[in-house]
Amino acid sequence: MAFIMWMTGLPCSGKTTIVRAMQKHVPNLAILDGDELREWFSPKDFSREGRIEHNKRVAHLAKLLLKHNVPSGVSLVSPFIVNREDARKIVADDGRFFEVYVKCSLEQCETRDVKGMYKKARANEIKNFTGISDPYEAPEKPDLVIDTEKETLEQSVQNVLNFLKSKGVL
Repeated sequence: MAFIMWMTGLPCSGKTTIVRAMQKHVPNLAILDGDELREWFSPKDFSREGRIEHNKRVAHLAKLLLKHNVPSGVSLVSPFIVNREDARKIVADDGRFFEVYVKCSLEQCETRDVKGMYKKARANEIKNFTGISDPYEAPEKPDLVIDTEKETLEQSVQNVLNFLKSKGVL
């Protein structure tokens, strides 16, 4: 059965890493990575309005995949609560949309940052960077919390798989 696993968290929290590792267990899992989609799907507008619009576009794409019975792992910062609420409304949640909070401290995310984005944001070279100059509104009631500081990648993936099985979509 198809589903949407909407992974939200700070940049470098582990969202994309988990989704990519999930493909070993869900071979037809479509990966909708925010960074990759932004390259061709949305202009590089990191204002609040631009982020909200980008998230809506990704939600519509995930909904289309769901309609065609393709499970998707959305790896998107989705910094605002309204982003995730909009996504759930767009998808017309029928029990197959799961908000997964990939929890990780800002300090740990900065140590994982191989692209140097946090360093550039702290030097004001990147504007509107989530966690530094823009807020991240953590989910109040996510369907699942994955703590990538306390779990290995394998544990995180297994926790997601167990959750999806408990929901009857795997």
